[in-house]
Formats: sequence, C-alpha cells, structure tokens
Amino acid sequence: MTPTQTAQDFTKARRSSLIAAIFMMATSAIGPGFITQTATFTAKMGAAFAFGILASILIDFVVQLNVWRIVSLTRMRASDLANKAIPGSGYVLAVLVIFGGLVFNVGNIAGAGLGLNALMGLDAKWGGSLSALLAIGIFLSHRAGLAVDRLIVVLGLVMIGMTLFVAFASNPPLGEALYQTVLPDEINFATITTIVGGTVGGYITYAGAHKLLDRGTTGVENLEAVTKAALSGILVTGLMRYILFLAILGVVASGVIIDTSGQGANPAAQAFQAAAGQIGLRVFGLILWAASITSVIGAAYTSISFITVFKPNITEQGRNRATTVFIALSLLIFVVMGTAPAALLLFAGGFNGLILPIGLSIFIYVGWRRSDLMDGYHYPRWLLVLGALTCLLTWYMAINSVVPIFAFLNVA
Repeated sequence: MTPTQTAQDFTKARRSSLIAAIFMMATSAIGPGFITQTATFTAKMGAAFAFGILASILIDFVVQLNVWRIVSLTRMRASDLANKAIPGSGYVLAVLVIFGGLVFNVGNIAGAGLGLNALMGLDAKWGGSLSALLAIGIFLSHRAGLAVDRLIVVLGLVMIGMTLFVAFASNPPLGEALYQTVLPDEINFATITTIVGGTVGGYITYAGAHKLLDRGTTGVENLEAVTKAALSGILVTGLMRYILFLAILGVVASGVIIDTSGQGANPAAQAFQAAAGQIGLRVFGLILWAASITSVIGAAYTSISFITVFKPNITEQGRNRATTVFIALSLLIFVVMGTAPAALLLFAGGFNGLILPIGLSIFIYVGWRRSDLMDGYHYPRWLLVLGALTCLLTWYMAINSVVPIFAFLNVA
C-alpha cells in the first residue's frame, strides 16, 4: 500500500467516524423525549416556547464544544477523566449517567411503541417490545459498530426530511415565532431545564464525544476536525429542533386543541395528524419510531461506555453484551411499569437536565486548571468563560426545577 493510499484510507476513516459521531449526537438529542416535550410545551405556551428552543441550542453549543474538545484532548471517557481530575467523582458521574440513561431508555422504548402505534396501529407495548428486541439484535451482531453507524445516519436523514414536510404543511406563523424567540411572553425554567435535559443532558452530553473516542479520533492533531464536527452536529440538531417546533406551532396557531393530559396522551401525534391528516399521522409514526430506535441505541451505547470506570479492561464484545442487558432491563421496566409514555419522556428529560451541571462543572474545571491532562494544551479562555457561565445557569435552572420536574411523574 502506497503512502497516498494510506493517507486516503485514514482520511476516509476519520470522516466516517466524524459523521457517525455527529449523527449519534444529533439523533440522541432529537429523540422521542424532545419530540414529546416540544409538542407538549408548544401546546401549552404557543410561540413563547421558541425562547426555550433558542436557550437549548445555545446551551448545547457551549456544552458540546467543551465536552468534545476535552474528551478528544485527554483521550479519556468522561468518568475516567472525572476520577483523574477529582478522585471519586467519576464513579458518582457514572452512576448518575447510567441511571439517567436507563430512565430515558425506558422512555425511548415507550416512544418506539407510540411511533409504531401511530404508523401501523400496533399496541404501544408490543411496538416498544419489538423495537427493543430489534436494538438488542443489532448489538448481538458481529458487525454491531458498522450496523449502528449506518442505521443512525439513514434514520437521522429520514427524520429531517419527514419533519420538513410537515413543517411546510402546517404553515406556522414565522414572524411571531422569530419575535418570541428573543422576546418571549413568558419564561419557564422547568420547561427550559426539561428541554435542555432532553437534548443535551445526562448521557446525551457524551454520546458524540465517546463515539469519537472509540474510533480513535483524538489528540491535538484532530482537534480542528473534532471542533468542526461538533459545530456541524449542533447545527443539525438546532435546525431539526426549530423545524419540529414550527411544525407543531402551525397546528396550535390554527386553533387546534392538543390534549396533553391523561395516560394515553400523544400530543405530537395529534399535531401531525391535524397538519396533514392520516398521512401526517403515519409520517409522525415513522419519525417517532426512527427517533426512538436511534435513541434506544444511543442511550444504551453511551450509558454503557461509562461502565469502563468500574471495569477498565472490558472488551468491545463484553460492552456489547452489557449493552444488550441494559436494553433488556429497560424493556422489562417498560413492560412491568405500564407508565404513561408521554409523562415518562417529560420526566426523563427533566431528570437528565438535573444531571447536566454536575458533569459540566467537572469538565470546566479540567479545562481551567488541569492542562496536564491535555498534554499541556492551552485551552481557549473564551470557551472556558462561556462554559463557566453556562454551568452557573444550568445549576440555577436545576435548583429551581426539581419540584416541577418530579411532578411530571404524577401524570404517569
């Protein structure tokens, strides 16, 4: 093999790993939790919820840029890095992320059930169970890594295309949405914490960064490519969030009443059906199922990546087996609990929003004080200042949102 071929193979492999990381982050951030949360809060707040979308995108920008860069520079997973920086903190972070990922994955399976219910009329429990078994089958495959990467990219593109179709069909009031994005009629911290948690909290914070780490795209030499990939992922998720919000806002602004209460509430399905009739309902079912199955995979993959802090020498095959057990446990809880899917997805987002400031605090500390863990790299001061301000904001929102977030369980 010539040096030119070797360089081309390296470039191709790096591009592949970056695309996989972008879509792992994007599909984790645009899961069934975000879809359900967006429909619920838009139905309640109308155009004023646009400010919550903007806040989630700005927080996402600061969090992901810091996390992707620091994980790449230190060549360590978040929990291992936390232990190096503050002894013992990595175990705490791992337990919180794994538990938060489990809660979210029960919701993801529930979301898959809702999606197949809207798409084919299949009972939500059967739909969720079949989807979880499909995810387990993917991880039991001998080519699990390649299968996961390809499935996530394809389904991510399907989600974006289908949501654009419904956004055009619903004809949202763009002027009002843009105005309320910067000057909202109301600001609800519990709502913002929940939507932030559902898009960048808990395991989602580390999904793309850990995928890059597993592919070996690390170090100062890859920093520019990692930063561009992080920005691309944020752009993709930001656009998708706003397009979904506009699709549902168009329905709400037309005077359609969306039911957000009760065990069987599926607010996003109602919005899509109102926008485009039975076709809209089927399109929603496909979008929600795609979002859910990719989030089941992303939540399981990322949550189990934290297990290495307890078992450092675990093999890739061992991690795949642990991932299947994680999904099976999520499925068992889903089947036994019989919880209202929409309410569970709201709570899961909120809970992961409460976890976010803990991990972010550790990362900002590493960037500010532990250049020794980054091979002496001089971390950009402006990024640290933004990170510190975002960290304080997420702590403030979490403290003020604990009670309202746990109140979501009362609906379940």
